[in-house]
Amino acid sequence: MNIKRFVGRTTRDALALLREALGVDAVVLSTKPCADGVEVLAMAPDTMQQIERMSAQPAVQPKPAAKAAAAATEVKDDVEQLSMSTLSFQDYVRNRMLKRREAAMQAEAAQAKSAEPAVEPEMSPLQARLAARMSAPAPITPPILREEIRAGADIPMPSLADADHAARSRRDQQDMMNELRSMKGLIEERFGALAFMEKLQRQPGQARLTQKLLDCGFSPALIRKLAASLSPETVDESAWAASVLERNLLTNEAQAALEDQGGVYALIGSTGVGKTTSTAKLAAAFATKYGAANLGLVTLDAYRVGAHEQLRTYGRILGVPVHTAHDRASLEDLLDLLAAKKMVLIDTAGMAQRDSRTRELLDMLGHRSIQKLLVVNAAAQGETIEDVLISYRATLAKGVILSKMDEAVKLGPALDALIRHKLAVVGVANGQRVPEDWHRLSSHALVHRALRPTAGTAYRLDASDMNLIFAAPQSHAVAPTTLHA
Repeated sequence: MNIKRFVGRTTRDALALLREALGVDAVVLSTKPCADGVEVLAMAPDTMQQIERMSAQPAVQPKPAAKAAAAATEVKDDVEQLSMSTLSFQDYVRNRMLKRREAAMQAEAAQAKSAEPAVEPEMSPLQARLAARMSAPAPITPPILREEIRAGADIPMPSLADADHAARSRRDQQDMMNELRSMKGLIEERFGALAFMEKLQRQPGQARLTQKLLDCGFSPALIRKLAASLSPETVDESAWAASVLERNLLTNEAQAALEDQGGVYALIGSTGVGKTTSTAKLAAAFATKYGAANLGLVTLDAYRVGAHEQLRTYGRILGVPVHTAHDRASLEDLLDLLAAKKMVLIDTAGMAQRDSRTRELLDMLGHRSIQKLLVVNAAAQGETIEDVLISYRATLAKGVILSKMDEAVKLGPALDALIRHKLAVVGVANGQRVPEDWHRLSSHALVHRALRPTAGTAYRLDASDMNLIFAAPQSHAVAPTTLHA
């Protein structure tokens, strides 16, 4: 195998030398740079033809072993000679050697397959049974855990009588604990009564103030705060309590009236508290001063049959058209239409404070120009007023209108809730006349009205009843109420 090396300054010079020496059919094995320029390895075309003839010869000749060994030696020598060539040529030679070796292995396998298999001698019936018995797998028997069985046998099983005895013991212990708790409560109640009686003897003014505020309908939370702030040197505890309540009750008597301020007001509240009547009273008071041309009326009460007709009747009397809005978009359009009016009053539908539509109504009145006025029934119970203030988010409203003052026997529950939530009273209504029954009362007038004694005696507390109220132990903490004494 004749492989020659050609060196030139460039690849073109080296290939020109190659063509002059070996011809245009020469086989280029590799091209790489060197110190003198470019090095090219090539071989003559007859050498390539020789390799192809060698690959065309039979790969394996099983009989003459010497020829196969000589061919393998020749291929090995050729591989060693070609180790300096490129990787592609070495792979070609290796593939040829692998093909020859694979052909030899196939020939050997064919010869082994052509040989006849050896015939095993026949076995007698006895030998066949013995062989089958020996070849059969032995049955697997689970181990016997004798120690575990003995340990389990030693554990005694509980009887039904023992279970009944244990249940009876638990019941007896529970009954004893209940008796101890009741005895503890009785002792605390007795000691509380003794402590309260001692307190009444030491501070009779505090006892009289507590009894009076309870009769007027104020909450125990506010009463405890007032009683704790009462000084023993106070001569007239009723006057002192009235002054404290007046300072803590917020009203807008120092500000201009609503009809003088103007703006957009939405009257909200529970069903039947007098929102439509209060709207008509406020509208009449404004129209009397500034004229009906500067007033706008909007109703959202489309739930009840003929509910908006009541406000329309008042509007016809005043000479003011009443507009109806069914959703937030139409309400905003009406507000843009009535933007030039000095005052716009919005009458809303009455909904219970626990109605799911109350939240939707408050969201509908979320326009930035709308100020909410919460109408509260002054004759309602204190717990009901508390629930209304929380559900209608009274802290976000401009103020509270106390309606049905003429129906309220006790004004204490309403004023108590307003004081604790720090809400301002912007107006009161004490009748159905429009607008004669619309008033602005001061904190002094409201507190004086709340502390006025009632005529009924069935609900009045005696001194002996005070022990039953304050002697019982308190089961939960009451939120503190801040009062400015």
